[in-house]
Amino acid sequence: MATSARPQHREGARAAATGLTLFAGVMLFIAGILDVFRGIMAIAEDDVYVSTPNYVFKFDLTSWGWIQLLFGAIAVVVSFGLFAAKTWARVVGIGIAALLLIANFLSIPYYPVWSLTLIALYAFIIWALCVVKKDPLV
Repeated sequence: MATSARPQHREGARAAATGLTLFAGVMLFIAGILDVFRGIMAIAEDDVYVSTPNYVFKFDLTSWGWIQLLFGAIAVVVSFGLFAAKTWARVVGIGIAALLLIANFLSIPYYPVWSLTLIALYAFIIWALCVVKKDPLV
């Protein structure tokens, strides 16, 4: 009886790992696209950003836009690797999500609600990519 329960447990674990990897891939894709748009807004010097004169981390809006655009584009590319269940994509996905989480933290004074929303998304992505112990399709 114990031998028949083991394959069911393995199938359940594989389904959970596949679901979490897919969740992380979709969220990384969406958040990456949002960061690409945010970067374009900053490069175009749109008026959606608040000017904060007394903030410790002060950046030029155009350079900040290029950083957001570059990291967002990398996140989108990595999400396609997650859809293909590649191990490299999980590792790079955790790294790029961590960098984007930090970037969004640094931009809280410029666009607080948007930054906090993306911080939460990137935290969920990191969690989803870290809890999967092995490739779901192996």
